[in-house]
Amino acid sequence: MTSRTTGRALRLLSRLPVDGYVLALLGTVVLAALLPASGTAATVVEGASTGAVALLFFLYGARLSTREALDGLRHWRLHLTVLGSTFLLFPLLGLAARGLVPAVLTPQLYAGLLFLCLVPSTIQSSIAFTSIARGNVPAAICAGSFSSLAGIVLTPLLAALLLGGGAGGLSADGILRIVLQLLVPFLAGQFLRRWVGGFLVRHKKVLGRVDRGSILLVVYTAFSQGMVAGIWHLVTPARLGLLLAVEAVLLAVMLAATWYGAGRLGFDRADRIAIQFAGSKKSLAAGLPMASVLFGAQASLAVLPLMLFHQMQLMVCAVIAKRRAHEGEPTASETRAHGGEPAASEAPAHDNEPPVPEPRAHPRPAERVP
Repeated sequence: MTSRTTGRALRLLSRLPVDGYVLALLGTVVLAALLPASGTAATVVEGASTGAVALLFFLYGARLSTREALDGLRHWRLHLTVLGSTFLLFPLLGLAARGLVPAVLTPQLYAGLLFLCLVPSTIQSSIAFTSIARGNVPAAICAGSFSSLAGIVLTPLLAALLLGGGAGGLSADGILRIVLQLLVPFLAGQFLRRWVGGFLVRHKKVLGRVDRGSILLVVYTAFSQGMVAGIWHLVTPARLGLLLAVEAVLLAVMLAATWYGAGRLGFDRADRIAIQFAGSKKSLAAGLPMASVLFGAQASLAVLPLMLFHQMQLMVCAVIAKRRAHEGEPTASETRAHGGEPAASEAPAHDNEPPVPEPRAHPRPAERVP
């Protein structure tokens, strides 16, 4: 009986979407713990990391379709709902978690948890899970794009206001660093999009590796600085377990609030699915480079909650998306009315997740977003 139970548990674990890129991130953390950059090497790595962050935000700007974002304005109620969930409800829950310090969370882990609540939503995973669940895919694309665009400005401002000195404060130097490393490259990418857009589409796989490699470099730099500063003695296995429990509650509250809240606001089922998946997620790809700019040498502990939450949201939302798909399974007459079974295609791979099938009932706009 025990062996049978163990077998079922292993089969269940094998079906969970353990993100390979998250494993690469964890490997980078281990590398930084064993071989942290110090002295001249640290200076070189930090300079390379600064350049990598600027490159990332240039690519984000060059990939973001302004036309698609403007086209999506007609569904403004849905987008305002997602933005309110991402930049209002999430931060309020993060502030409420302040009562868990120091009994449950250390001040450093709480700062990372609050920063997690300020990060914009994802694009790729919102599209992927909305597609699986037979939701409004175009709305998920636009909602993710709006959130990413708003996060360029709102995340640093909210972090400076709510985290104070831990995120660089509101000093002129901190604001200048944010503008130069995040906003200027992003705007340059938007300005040059008409000339470089075709190149990015043709070389999207190679540039995807550049994205991921840049983020790995940012993580290595942050955790190397943490090792050199000796801050890892502040984190114990028990504290990590408590952090995971807090994040599980946070994710559960957001999933419930976005689903039932959207229902109370009068959205139909397809829109509720898009709101739930776009409004309950946080972007690892956007959050990691932002943390490196905002937190500096303290970035290692600041990004730890985000890395854990990212994998948790993938695993939980994969299960929910499959359940929603079965709940919304079309009848035989509906299938014939739509011309047969939905076809499978790939969602844009920006947030380092595997491609998923996209139903034909919600066609994707001609131009992809990151």
